[in-house]
Amino acid sequence: MDAVVQWVCTSWTKKSRGGSEAGCRNAAPTAFLLPPGMSAGLHEVAMRESDSFEPRTQVRDLSAPGTILREADGLLRVDPPEVSMFAMPRRNRRPPAVRLAPGQWLRWQINYRFVGHCDGAWSYRLETFNILYGSATPDVFLRAVPQVILRCGEHGAWLA
Repeated sequence: MDAVVQWVCTSWTKKSRGGSEAGCRNAAPTAFLLPPGMSAGLHEVAMRESDSFEPRTQVRDLSAPGTILREADGLLRVDPPEVSMFAMPRRNRRPPAVRLAPGQWLRWQINYRFVGHCDGAWSYRLETFNILYGSATPDVFLRAVPQVILRCGEHGAWLA
């Protein structure tokens, strides 16, 4: 499949919800340069509060990007990212799939809030999926965001 998915996952605790730590978290990018020579596949970028939001990257195949990608009739069908059953608030409704023509891309964001099993402490995660149908240049996701921006709102409302 001629597609590139960049999965950027930022995770934090209550410590980074306010003050200077929140500034560091909010400065974490939602897009990165692709590795040299990457024309298809999954580029994972993880940034954790415990690592001072320093990006950790790896490249994998498209079998596990957290989204469902299918080619049909010359378009790429992108079903929304799977929502964790342990995340809050509950999001039982999912938005419809998006279809991309060759050369088009989208940014899909979803935020989560989790409660710890032992201590009840909250943790948070923002997942950003930058998805391109077609050949990629290293800076493709650093350009102006396309018109199709889908984001899961704080209270489970899907915004377009």
